[in-house]
Amino acid sequence: MASKSGKRVEEQTYSGWKNYSTWNVSLWIANDYPLYLAVCRFMEKYKGTDPYRDFIYDRGLESSKTGDLIKWISTKLDYTELNNMMWEYSPIGTRA
Repeated sequence: MASKSGKRVEEQTYSGWKNYSTWNVSLWIANDYPLYLAVCRFMEKYKGTDPYRDFIYDRGLESSKTGDLIKWISTKLDYTELNNMMWEYSPIGTRA
């Protein structure tokens, strides 16, 4: 999006998410069926407080990127939003 000065300005949100990167990793988790199943299984037994990062490290994805070349671990991600998404995949849908 361009500002009045013509310079590119980052949008505040992306499809209801904090930014494009956060939206992208959430989309991959929700739409890549094997990854989605892995998240559901992980959340069945999860007892920690930081499920997104713990899952990514558990799966060995910390140095990898999504199919759209977004890093699974990045300062650009909103981990609060991603953790909330992960809690939705737990059997009770909330924090343990």
